[in-house]
Amino acid sequence: MCFHPWSDVTLPLMSIPEIRAVIDAWASVTEELGAQYPWVQIFENKGAMMGCSNPHPHCQVWASSFLPDVAQREERSQQSFHSQHGKPLLLEYGHQELLRKERLVLSSEHWLVLVPFWAVWPFQTLLLPRRHVRRLPELTPAERDDLASIMKKLLTKYDNLFETSFPYSMGWHGAPTGLKTGATYEHWQLHAHYYPPLLRSATVRKFMVGYEMLAQAQRDLTPEQAAERLRALPEVHYRLAKKDKETATTA
Repeated sequence: MCFHPWSDVTLPLMSIPEIRAVIDAWASVTEELGAQYPWVQIFENKGAMMGCSNPHPHCQVWASSFLPDVAQREERSQQSFHSQHGKPLLLEYGHQELLRKERLVLSSEHWLVLVPFWAVWPFQTLLLPRRHVRRLPELTPAERDDLASIMKKLLTKYDNLFETSFPYSMGWHGAPTGLKTGATYEHWQLHAHYYPPLLRSATVRKFMVGYEMLAQAQRDLTPEQAAERLRALPEVHYRLAKKDKETATTA
């Protein structure tokens, strides 16, 4: 699914209405494929570092007749928490992070962005709605507008961190669909994962090797440190800021 006709434009450099159109397309394809398939996976691999060979801004959508492994683990965890506490796990988690603010990166009227305490990638984030939402098509027009805005801010911060087009893999997880829609799935909370590999500069990436592959993942900085660095970054893209500075100097 292409985001924009220009191959040198990425999501943080698109306008909020353009990003809102992408969100609407995500919701539409989820509804269309979700009528038949139990799992619809929307994901974006950005940058050659993440194995992306196509320069144009785009994502992929895969639909499967089964729940993939990660979805099954999330299903079990959320179901177990809801059975014990009577509320969605990730909704409660978002509330707790909002109160603590240590790992919070961005907040808006309808959305939160935070570095989860379990993050293994240096600047990994979790994007959550502030109300109980199970799937993308359930988002209201106001929530979709707000999502476009907070996505632009987050991705701008990513690019500003090392002043490069920040590579990442991201994807949406929502309640199962297809023939499983008869279930209420009140334990599910819609969310998006962002997994960016850059560690200390535009060229130094974190690799999952050695001890991390064979024993346990290791963090190179704490979730709190990562959130603090992302929070401190401006929300004006570095490329646009440089253009404004050059224009002002010329004038």
